[in-house]
Amino acid sequence: MTDDSITRNVLADQVRDYLLQGIFSGRFPPDSRIVETRVARDLGTSQAPVREALRSLDALGVVDILPFKGARVRRPSSDELMEAYEVRATLESLGVRLGVPRMTEADLAEITELHDALQAAAVAGDRHVVAERDAAFHARVLQLSGNAMLGRVWRSLEPVSRTYMTLVAPNADLAWTVGLHPPILAALRGRDPAAVQAALIRHFEDASHHMISSLQGLAPHP
Repeated sequence: MTDDSITRNVLADQVRDYLLQGIFSGRFPPDSRIVETRVARDLGTSQAPVREALRSLDALGVVDILPFKGARVRRPSSDELMEAYEVRATLESLGVRLGVPRMTEADLAEITELHDALQAAAVAGDRHVVAERDAAFHARVLQLSGNAMLGRVWRSLEPVSRTYMTLVAPNADLAWTVGLHPPILAALRGRDPAAVQAALIRHFEDASHHMISSLQGLAPHP
């Protein structure tokens, strides 16, 4: 691989991250178009890395690239979001089963800090920071497993899950969202893998039910 190829790949990754943050923040809401030329102009780059970034997001299921129409942000159906939550619950349950027995005091302290930061974001009323810190909390719990493949699969689902927060952010009950996490932290402090798994499963069951009631206007794909 040439130096030019490496540079293009790195730039495409940076553009992808920029677009993801725009989608998560609501700057590119579901159903909106992402115009290659406009993004390239805003970032001061050519269209090639933007095109590569959009292809990457298309593979993740975050955008659709339509012939002669360009890219648009996907609006996931409630069915898709439910499936993503089900898979995440399974992955995170496996992660804590592998990781809790090896969890250190430093690990627990870091997870506690992330939990406290999540609560602080809710108190501040910052919905998008809540979404970011929610993802950081779950990612750190999953990292306890030390299983890199598990982490990669989990990260492939995160954009779909985070899209839910973009869809419901204006009406989200932040206190309710944050209130789902203390049972997980308490179970982690008890260092009982089965209890942490049970807390995570309950967490995703409650989140799924809340999601369905919030997204009743979303029709499932035929």
